[in-house]
Amino acid sequence: MQRASHAQMRHAGKSLPLSRAGHPRLSDNSETAGSRRLAWVGAAYTAKPMKIEAQLAEFVCTLQPEHVPAAAQRVLRQMLMAVCGTALAGAAEDGIAALRALLLERGGAPEATTFVFGDRLPASAAARFNGTLCRALDYCDAMAPGPHIGSSLLPAALAAAERAGGCSGAEFLAALAAGAELAARLNLSESQYDGFDPTGVLVVFAASAAASRVLKLTPAQTLHALALAFNRCGGSFQSNVDGTLAVRMVQGWVAETGVDCAQLAQRGVTGPPNFIDGHYGYAHLYGRGRFQGAGAMQELGSVWQLQRVVFKKYPSCGVTQGVTELALALVNEEGLQAEQVAQVEVRLPPYAHKLVGHAFRIGSNPRVDAQFSAGYCVANAIARGASRLAHFAPVAVADAAVARLIDRIAVVADPALDARGHTAVDLKVTTTGGRVLQRALDIAPGFPGAGLSDAQHRARFDDCLAYAPHALPQGQAAALLAAIEGVAALDDAQELARLMVAPRAA
Repeated sequence: MQRASHAQMRHAGKSLPLSRAGHPRLSDNSETAGSRRLAWVGAAYTAKPMKIEAQLAEFVCTLQPEHVPAAAQRVLRQMLMAVCGTALAGAAEDGIAALRALLLERGGAPEATTFVFGDRLPASAAARFNGTLCRALDYCDAMAPGPHIGSSLLPAALAAAERAGGCSGAEFLAALAAGAELAARLNLSESQYDGFDPTGVLVVFAASAAASRVLKLTPAQTLHALALAFNRCGGSFQSNVDGTLAVRMVQGWVAETGVDCAQLAQRGVTGPPNFIDGHYGYAHLYGRGRFQGAGAMQELGSVWQLQRVVFKKYPSCGVTQGVTELALALVNEEGLQAEQVAQVEVRLPPYAHKLVGHAFRIGSNPRVDAQFSAGYCVANAIARGASRLAHFAPVAVADAAVARLIDRIAVVADPALDARGHTAVDLKVTTTGGRVLQRALDIAPGFPGAGLSDAQHRARFDDCLAYAPHALPQGQAAALLAAIEGVAALDDAQELARLMVAPRAA
């Protein structure tokens, strides 16, 4: 189907025909569908009488690359850098070899490329592997209160591009923008998720939207791809609390779902068209009756919510970023040493405490245990004076000196911190000499209002390259960075897949 021209999108078309249920019905006919789409006014969409589900599908299909503002494009490039870096660094993490062996054993059409290893698998399988790999170190992008968008968005979009036989860089960037913006606008609050994994609940829509755009689905098909994805929402934060590999597996399942739902919808498989505002839709089941679909669509195309994406300064859970920052400030500003610490008190909002405030223990997955422990993150920062990927490797997590310090750390839930924000934290250290050192922080580094600098983004990427078990040749690493920075100008986005294969691993 040909995409509608700007004139078609500006055309004040006739009212939409109604289905038997009385809802607006999208047509697959390119000539009529183009005149029924949302109209552009400047850089924004003006909604005709159309349900939220149809608005989302129209936005995904009609967004033009040139209408993605420079600030949003910059965030998307930062997202690509974060995701590509963490994928390269995570290739030897627990569960990756097992998943790779399983997918190779299953085989199938060689449609898309796995990162690092260069295996050729069916598009959905490659997306699953790459999504899992991107989340293996939990150092990818995120968004409060917990969805990780890029680690499923990029794998789904890139697998779809390979399945389609190619996709221009500009069109690829538009697909990423549409998917990320859709997810940002459907994002819920801590109390609405209430223990559901936000990645599993929310990011299925981003992955499905991007894959649908790359595969050139019609608005009607895209609506059904998103509706099918709604039926795959799920996942629990218990996986994080218990320190299991399911955390990264959920990310892969989400990427796989995006490709699957787009391909199914392309073949005429339908989902519930009222998947947002229906009686048992997203707003009811996950929004708990407090999600307003109409409000989520306000200023769609002019105000870009994806700019609220978070980039972690440190390779651990998002709600440990603030306390890590404070602990390092005491080390750098006060010269605090581990042997000087008599007692530490960390105060977190209750939601964060449920996720990272439990007593630290080393289970079958030490990296996950450490990443989701405020106690470990504080002890590591004080003992080592830094927080890097190597500090969360199993051998580092088991360090006896860090363990002794953790025993002196108490992590407390404080409801009063809710008023200060999602990442608010108070830190109090009492030294063996009787000094009391206190620090407080409301906005953690990398979160909106405390964004990372270009140098800090590059430092993250360099840490990933240094930690990667299969190093990229220097020239290839430079070419990958150049491709990310110039993604909109790429002749074919498949170049990213090629540059993500490490020659030694392949």
